[in-house]
Amino acid sequence: MSYFTVEGKPKLSGSIRVMGNKNEALPLVAAALLSKEPVCFANVPDIQDVRAMCLIASELGATVSDIVNNELTIQATHIVSSVLPVGLASEIRASILFASALLCRTGSAIIHQPGGDAIGRRRIDTHFHALCALGAELTISRSTSTQGTPVTSFSLAAPKGLVGTDIYLDEASVTATENALIAAAGAKGTTTIANAASEPHVQGLCHFLVSLGASIKGIGSNLLSVKGRNSFVAATHTIGSDYIEAGSFIGLAAATGSALTITDIDIPVMRMILFQFKRLGVEVETNHEQKTIFVPASQKLCIKKDFGNAMPRIDDAPWPGFPADLISIMVVVATQCQGTCLIHEKMFEARLFFVDKLLNMGAQIVLCDPHRVVVSGSTALGACTMASPDIRAGMALLIAALAADGTSIIQNIGQIDRGYHAIDSRLNALGAHIVRVNDRRRR
Repeated sequence: MSYFTVEGKPKLSGSIRVMGNKNEALPLVAAALLSKEPVCFANVPDIQDVRAMCLIASELGATVSDIVNNELTIQATHIVSSVLPVGLASEIRASILFASALLCRTGSAIIHQPGGDAIGRRRIDTHFHALCALGAELTISRSTSTQGTPVTSFSLAAPKGLVGTDIYLDEASVTATENALIAAAGAKGTTTIANAASEPHVQGLCHFLVSLGASIKGIGSNLLSVKGRNSFVAATHTIGSDYIEAGSFIGLAAATGSALTITDIDIPVMRMILFQFKRLGVEVETNHEQKTIFVPASQKLCIKKDFGNAMPRIDDAPWPGFPADLISIMVVVATQCQGTCLIHEKMFEARLFFVDKLLNMGAQIVLCDPHRVVVSGSTALGACTMASPDIRAGMALLIAALAADGTSIIQNIGQIDRGYHAIDSRLNALGAHIVRVNDRRRR
């Protein structure tokens, strides 16, 4: 087990480049298995979750290159297995996305309960409703692994292939939309997907499927029409910038009083993110031509009240609303702002439980219920020893440690590595003092 030691109150300055969108890269790896021809991706984030998806693709028979200079090539000429490896699948929630490509290529898919962040119940029902609507038959079985742990397996079969249909998703789930899109691309005829998610990374997947040869109408909306095909061509695709990482760096600069320039940003997708930061008193300078955001060191950091002197509420919502993955970051930033605000996480009932670590650091936070916290600031934070519970909370705790007095220890940093490439060395280049310690005694 590795951990970080983090010295608080550093003077950060300089520029930091945003990596490719993690949430776009993951479905692309699965979708690459649709084609027997080589597909090439650029601007690939070299992070643990992407590597895990590449390992699964390799186990299924694809030839997968190393990620070099953020480029990746996958060629799935032959699929040798329709069964996801249990160990790898249990590490990452996005493993469920292989179900659709396997159904299209082999007529069957056996997947397991996917892993991922422990942020509350994450339904997979919508995935199966969509795949079954396209003609797959589902069988659920339960067994015990060689280690004695329970394993739930989902067997999907479509020996005659998938057939296009009209699908209504019972929730605008991003990953369920992506699974439905991949399956529809390989189905016979035309599929309509209503109540579809429309986040930028879903749009990126749509554009990749079009480059493979599928026809998709309504990209960017919640109603998609997909004309499938039974063979796909070679393709290249450049992954969009990670707006969650961009928002994380804005929060880092604001909480630590640092002057940072954040580069390679798709400015138009940042609209709601910048709006919510402004409500906390965070001002930035955007340059659309150069694709940069500059966060000045001097910030008022005063929470703006709603009309009628009411307490403001920052909440998440499906695109184009504020992304749920930045809620943890906003909680930390709010602790450094004058005033009080309510932060409402509507999607996952365990995401906000990480605030117990911030309370130990001296933050003034009331956990109202699993979905809401009231944050009062500004509060001087003190160093603490803590563990990262998930990717986004881990980054939030790293920001808190950098804003705190003293030296903090953050354990379970593998969670942070899943979503942020070499975050310690990248922040150290800005003036941070973060040491990665490999504690062999914990193995």
